[in-house]
Amino acid sequence: MDETLEHVKGEGAERLHPSLMNPSWLVLTQRRKLFSAWLPQLPSGSWDVLDIGGRIQPYRPLLNGRLRTYLAVDMRSSPLVQVIARAEQLPLRSDQFDLVICTQVLEYVPESRAAIAEIYRVLKPGGGLLLSMPSIFPPDSEQDLWRFTPASIRLLLSSFRDVEIQAEGSSIHGLFRTIALWIAYFARPALAARMLRMTLIPFLNLTAVFLAFLIPTTNHQFAANFSAFARK
Repeated sequence: MDETLEHVKGEGAERLHPSLMNPSWLVLTQRRKLFSAWLPQLPSGSWDVLDIGGRIQPYRPLLNGRLRTYLAVDMRSSPLVQVIARAEQLPLRSDQFDLVICTQVLEYVPESRAAIAEIYRVLKPGGGLLLSMPSIFPPDSEQDLWRFTPASIRLLLSSFRDVEIQAEGSSIHGLFRTIALWIAYFARPALAARMLRMTLIPFLNLTAVFLAFLIPTTNHQFAANFSAFARK
C-alpha cells in the first residue's frame, strides 16, 4: 500500500516527539536532545542537507530556519523521498552537503563502511554528520544485519574529525526500554496489548527516568542505541 503524505508526516512527528505510550520514548527523547545540542556546532548560514533513510524525516523540524535544500534518499519510496538509492552508492556529486542525517539505517546496510565513505564523499569540508545506530534491539526483519558499539562506531568514523559518541540513555534506560519492547511485541490478545501500551509502558518509561535520576550512572553497557556527531 502506498503511504500518504499525512501518514509519513505523522510517523515522523511521533519519532521526534514520541508519546509516553511509545516503547522507544526513552531513546527517541534522548536522541532529539543530542541532535539539538550538536546542531549549533555547524557553520552559520543556510544548509544543504541530505537525509539518508529519509522516508519520514523526523529531524527536519530541528533545522527550521537553517535550510537551503533538503534531499531525502531511501530504498523505499514515500511522498517525501526524492531519490531511490542505496546508501553505499549515492548518485550525488562530491562536496555537496553541509549536513547528512542517517538514523537507524546502517543496521540494514550490508557494507556499512562503504556507506560511511559515501557520506564522507558528499559532505562539504567542515560539514557534519548526525548518526544514530542500534546497540541492543531485537531483529525486525531478514534485512536487519548489524548492531554497533562505541568502538565500532568510532572505527567507522575514523576518517572524520571531532567525533562525539553518546548513548541514547544509560543502561537503566536500556533495560526498561527492552522490557517495554517485549510487552509491545508479545502481549496478547490485542485488547490487552492496547491496555498495556496505555498503562504499563508509560509507567515503565517514567520509572526509568526516576531511577536514572535517583541512581546516576555512566554505565552504557546495556544502552539501546548510540548517537554520533562528526565533521569532515
